[in-house]
Amino acid sequence: MPEATDQGRRHNGPMPDSPPRSEQPHNPLHGVTLEAIVRALHAYYGWEDLAQRIPIRCFAHEPSVNSSLKFLRKTPWARDKVEGLYLFMLREIRRAQGPI
Repeated sequence: MPEATDQGRRHNGPMPDSPPRSEQPHNPLHGVTLEAIVRALHAYYGWEDLAQRIPIRCFAHEPSVNSSLKFLRKTPWARDKVEGLYLFMLREIRRAQGPI
């Protein structure tokens, strides 16, 4: 449905001055799928540590990538926590590597 503008006219697309949505050079999550995030966290922390860090059932009881994806896609607050932990993990990895 078109958006209303200040003058009451309808506008059918993004504002002309807004940047294209595909360009997010400073967003570390851009282009990373939720599946890739869950797999990376599982590889780095393991299910048991993941369940301690983010206490949700899909990490604690019969955990799997598929059950986690199903839950996280329907639960925005849990997905936010998982994405936050992923960003924290990336920072830990960078710190461990030291200066270049």
